[in-house]
Amino acid sequence: MRYNRYRPAGYSTSGYFPPGVKWLLLINVGIFVLMFLAQQLGGYRAPLWLIGLSPEAVLRNFAVWQFVTYLFIHGGAMHLLVNMFTLWMFGRSLETDWGTRQFLKYYFLCGVGAGICDVTVNALLGHWNVLTIGASGAIYGLLLAFGVLYPNQTVLFDFLFPIKAKYFVMIYGALALMGALGSANSGVSNVAHLGGMVFGYAYLKLRFAHVPMPSLGSLRRQYTQWKLQRAKKKFQVYMRKHRSTKDPWVH
Repeated sequence: MRYNRYRPAGYSTSGYFPPGVKWLLLINVGIFVLMFLAQQLGGYRAPLWLIGLSPEAVLRNFAVWQFVTYLFIHGGAMHLLVNMFTLWMFGRSLETDWGTRQFLKYYFLCGVGAGICDVTVNALLGHWNVLTIGASGAIYGLLLAFGVLYPNQTVLFDFLFPIKAKYFVMIYGALALMGALGSANSGVSNVAHLGGMVFGYAYLKLRFAHVPMPSLGSLRRQYTQWKLQRAKKKFQVYMRKHRSTKDPWVH
């Protein structure tokens, strides 16, 4: 069987939406629309202090559910659009290769990990009332996985310029790092972005590598071997089922 590790089977311009990506899109968009309509029609504003992510609420009031709920709240239409388009663009390839359960597990691990980093850093800096919302931490984890596992796949930087995925991820990681070390009043949680990437990389090492501190190249090779073994097992199962239904008198 021939396999091109630089071109994932799930990456195409078709309108295919795997289940995990589809439901994440629907839930995020649905919550945004409901919050918008409630505000416009009834003047009701969602209690962001309850569902957003705040060090004050998490560490002093034990509102641990915020590590999940903040991922589904967005501050505006553009914020939502960029996150959801990136989720669709990169998430569908990963879900197609991993399966829905594995994909969702990774997505939420990166999102929760990003939230843990955000809360920890803000608490250490004394920013107890900072409120963080949005799925960007989980999205950056998807970017990291895509860049590591499909390094030579061409993507569009800023949706305009073609660039290899590995360089795309390096640029976004560097921008997040510079942002985290720069102004604290930018309105963007670069710490959460970096946290999503760090947790994502740690998970990939544990999931696909069995040696300490593998290089990115080693991780990609082991992932390729894992995919080949997975495809081989699926083919063997298919052949067994095919033989079991075949007429025993035909050879």
